[in-house]
Amino acid sequence: MGKLYSIGSGDIVPDGLGKLAGTRKQFEYMNEPYNKEAGGAEFDEYAAAKEHFLEMIDTVESDEMHGREHGDVEKFVMTQGMEALRRVVQGHLNSRAKREPLRDSVTGTDGIERNHRRRDCKHDLTTVFGEVEVRRIGYGQPGQNSLYPLDAQLNLPENKYSHGMQQRSAEEVMNVSFDVAINNVAGTTGGKIPKHQMQDLAAEIAQDFDKFYSTREATMPEETTDPLILTTDGKGIVMVKNALREQTRKAADKEKRKLKTRLSPGEKGNRKRMATVASVYSVARHNRTAEMIMGISKDEVGSRIKPPKVRNKRVWASVERPAIDVVDDIFQEAVRRDPQKQRPWAMLVDGQPQQLKNVLSCIKSYKAEHIVIIMDLIHVIEYLWKAAHAFFPEGSAAAEKWVKEHELAILKGKASHVAAGMRRSATRRGLSKKKREAVDICARYLLTNSHYMRYHEFLKQGLPIATGVIEGACRHLINDRMDITGARWGLKTAEGILRLRSLRSSEDFAEYWEFHKAKELQRTHVVKFHSRIWQEAA
Repeated sequence: MGKLYSIGSGDIVPDGLGKLAGTRKQFEYMNEPYNKEAGGAEFDEYAAAKEHFLEMIDTVESDEMHGREHGDVEKFVMTQGMEALRRVVQGHLNSRAKREPLRDSVTGTDGIERNHRRRDCKHDLTTVFGEVEVRRIGYGQPGQNSLYPLDAQLNLPENKYSHGMQQRSAEEVMNVSFDVAINNVAGTTGGKIPKHQMQDLAAEIAQDFDKFYSTREATMPEETTDPLILTTDGKGIVMVKNALREQTRKAADKEKRKLKTRLSPGEKGNRKRMATVASVYSVARHNRTAEMIMGISKDEVGSRIKPPKVRNKRVWASVERPAIDVVDDIFQEAVRRDPQKQRPWAMLVDGQPQQLKNVLSCIKSYKAEHIVIIMDLIHVIEYLWKAAHAFFPEGSAAAEKWVKEHELAILKGKASHVAAGMRRSATRRGLSKKKREAVDICARYLLTNSHYMRYHEFLKQGLPIATGVIEGACRHLINDRMDITGARWGLKTAEGILRLRSLRSSEDFAEYWEFHKAKELQRTHVVKFHSRIWQEAA
């Protein structure tokens, strides 16, 4: 074994393992050309990997390494083990190249026969173990793009990043900023992906999202009579100016700020584009009363009934597509799960006018007249608190008591009575115009949406009356990743991240990844060849 020496802080590497860090000629020497020179014994494509592994074993068994802490040993094996695995992959690619059949010609889908053959065409590939080269035969014709059957057989990406690296990148950017993701990928693999390329990969990997959900094998209708719950909400994302919707962008252009680098108090941002968040799930009926909701009454065994667990939940979001399209997707998903519309359907909303308009439009389109629209109780309570502060000081016990009394009345189906009562009270007390505004807004909200606040009926039917699932989806899909301090998103990148996080939240990412790879094969390779020659036995 060669002499041990240090190439960094505490890193121990034997003489024979330093070759990879040298010149291009040394790199090719370590990877060994797949074309065996004439004469001699048959070449072993995995010789470099075997040699490296044995040298690594010799090193960890050396007196020098026996005097080191276990962390030093662990770091050495991790680094050099990654190189050994890289050489195994390179050996496999060399073996595939050596066994690639030499064809007379290859015909593309354009009908043109390509009979100009060139061996040893190289394609660089960054794998999770490091950089490798794919060497293959190219078939060309003057004025035409060359075709590479082995690329199709290997399903090589058009970019230089292997499927393993792309998947690692996707797993990281779902959770953390791109800068952190870059460091994580570099620290846990043998390759690196620059920031711009990592942003592009997020959008590219997520491009089959809609196709996946529209064409994947339909889930068998659930064998249950439990309610099917549909819900949607909106959440703003800070965008770069050219990614804002036209109206917001025009407002941003007209805006005059006191400071260049930050907003002053009272200044509006005009920096956000609204993302539409959606969810569909099943849940068992949960019968309760208004008193139980308020904590006044308990069930027959003396404790509050625990709500049933949500099942088969799918959540997703889009900042690129119009809200009406996302709502339409919600109804498509519901029909997929209950094509005969035999189960109870409930649509939870917050009362935003355009949201309701979109929901009603889809109800008509899908002939889902049996659906029940339910106004989210949490939003109703927010309006009540604003009205309460017109009558009582903020934080006072009197304001809290007022809200609870009116909430109980609304839960009993008396939203219209509550609206009329608070208006009369505001008149009797002679509230100022400014204070009365919150009361009138609340009353108008209750009257306008009273048909969707029949909580006494909904509770009796065992339906949910709050949008906890979609609120949680907003926090998880958007706040936890998209609201990183200082982040401003481009449209394609933001949409890609939302789709990836949606797939993971719905526990569909593993299935989607296989679907995406199949689609990549189709659009990158299948469309180029007249016949499926990459499936021929070598």
